[in-house]
Order: sequence, then C-alpha cells, then structure tokens
Amino acid sequence: MIKQKATLLLADGTVFHGSLIGNPGTNGGEICFNTGMTGYQEIYTDPSYTGQIIVTTTSHIGNYGVIDEEVESDHPTIGGIVVNTFSDVYSRLDASGSLQDYLVKNGITGIADIDTRQLVRHLRSKGAMNAIISSEFEDNLEGLQAELEKVPNMDGLELSSTVSTQEPYYFGDENSSIKVACMDFGIKKNILRSLADRGVYCKVFPAKATLSEMEEWAPNAYFLSNGPGDPAVMEYAVKTTKDILETGKPVFGICLGHQILAESCGISTYKMHHGHRGLNHPIKNVLTGKSEITSQNHGFNITREDTEKNPDVEITHVHLNDNTVAGIRLKNKPAFSVQYHPESSPGPHDSRYLFDDFISLINKN
Repeated sequence: MIKQKATLLLADGTVFHGSLIGNPGTNGGEICFNTGMTGYQEIYTDPSYTGQIIVTTTSHIGNYGVIDEEVESDHPTIGGIVVNTFSDVYSRLDASGSLQDYLVKNGITGIADIDTRQLVRHLRSKGAMNAIISSEFEDNLEGLQAELEKVPNMDGLELSSTVSTQEPYYFGDENSSIKVACMDFGIKKNILRSLADRGVYCKVFPAKATLSEMEEWAPNAYFLSNGPGDPAVMEYAVKTTKDILETGKPVFGICLGHQILAESCGISTYKMHHGHRGLNHPIKNVLTGKSEITSQNHGFNITREDTEKNPDVEITHVHLNDNTVAGIRLKNKPAFSVQYHPESSPGPHDSRYLFDDFISLINKN
C-alpha cells in the first residue's frame, strides 16, 4: 500500500515530511508532547487538549486499537497527532476498531514516519508553538505557511465554553445523600466515575452556569473541572467561583479548575514554556512529606510568588522537577485544588486519595 505524503510545519519554520494518518486535509493548533507510554485514546479524547497537536513520545501508536469504554469525552477535539510508527493492525481482542478508522470518523489529521525524538527535543528547547499538519500542501510551503498564520495562539484563548456541555446532565446514583455540582470546563469522564464510585451523585453544569442556577439543585459541594485554554481570560468562571466560595460549601478543583480557584483568590496564572504532559511527574505533598507519581496535562500554571504572598492560601503540593505549585488549599474556606490528574486512566493511582479527602470534607461540613 502506497502511503500518502504529509507535511508538518512549525511556527519557527521547522519542517518535517512524513506519511498521512487519519483524515486527509489540513489542520493546525499548538503543538505539544506527551511522554506517556500508554493511553493514546484517553489522551486524544481529553477535552483539555482541544486545539492542540499532540506528539506522543512512545514509538508505536495504534497497536491496540480503540475501545468504546476508554474515552474521556464523546469525541476528540484535538488539532492533530504526530507519531513515529503508526499501526493499522491492532492486537487487542476486545477492541472496537482501529485507531485509523477512529481518526477518519472524527476528522482528525495526523502525520507518521517522522523522528519524534528530534521533534520533542526541539519543542523541549524552543517551547510549545503553533504548527500545522497537511496532506494538501506537499510542494507549497508558502501556502501552508499562510494557513498556519490563521491558527490562533493559545495564550489568551478561551476554549472551555466551546467544549462544555450545553445542558446540565446527571451522573451517578440519584439516591445518594451526597450531591456535587460539577462545573464542566472540559470535564473528563473518569473524574465523574471517580466521584460516583465514592457514592457521589453529580449534576454537571455548563461552564457559564451561574451560582443561582446551581444552587437551585441544593448541592452539598462543588467541583471545578479540567479543561482547555487560558484561565486568565475566563472571567465568567472566576466570578462564579468567588460566588461559590461565599456559600461556605466544599470545593475541589483539578487542573484548569485549580487555576480558576487560584485566580478567584487573586493569584495570577502564566503560560509555561512547554508544559507538563505525561504519566510520570513526581509531586511532593508538603503536608504529609510523601511523594506521588502523577498524570499531568497542562500548559498554564499558577504563580508561586502570588501564592506565597496570599495569607489565605497554603501550598500543599509542589512539582519536584521544577518546584512549580501543584496544589493549594484555602485557610479560610473548605476548598482545595491540584494541578494534576488524580483520576488518571491509564496512569498511576498514587493521588486517588484526593477524592477521598473531598468526601471527608463534605461529610465534615
């Protein structure tokens, strides 16, 4: 079978030539890399990756196909994928189909047969940047460059409202005594599963839902979800979070939810050089002195200086690779958050205790 050619062009002018995978066409986004050795389907369906081209550092992608139960959202919203070796053949007996068919079905364009080691080293040095993948501009780099210039920058981009549910929905046991209102900024399904497994009945609200709309349901607590985009331009979410904190009800935030909680406390956020994305990031819980291996996916973080200056906020977790803030809790409110993903699937389970801490906080309140 003759492979169709494809081109990857980075914003700094770097060009890679390879083979088309997925849907023929042209698509761009911010290019980033994930170091996880498994879980490509969960990565591609994580709404936090909306508008991003994902480079997977593990060398073989597609070899175990796709399975309906292992998705984090109804469909992928990524800008494309970049892999070294792509497999149309899958070995998993319970797979529902091939990754190639899944990409075509969802209109995802990708490129294979390039040196992802070289590309990742380049991104690690130069930082995350916009890029574009195309099977249509093989001999026309100027035309491809013109298309790349149309891709919006992630810095200052609000995306959560584009991936959030448009109508509230329920998840879990309706007879449960614990009701949690979940703000959907791009929530992963395994977060809802993790809450439901602990006896929580969830009602998932659109990103721009108001406190009064959520309070009509009389929840016991609130959850602030993960999601894509720049938290600094999400004034609507920051305002609602401030309103939630005034109720005195417990609050738990993950990833973007962590950043929104920080912004609501006057702590600024910033865009990282290349972000944290993978399944093996070391975190220290400074309250217990214990370390945990975590799954992470974020390109923004909260400012340590602002956090340390805030008398009402305490740093609870730090990233051991670069000493960035990875968790906070409020001293004057029953609220806490982390920058990583305790619900990781696949990935380490070291941080699952955070869901138990949330339940304990609800029961004490």
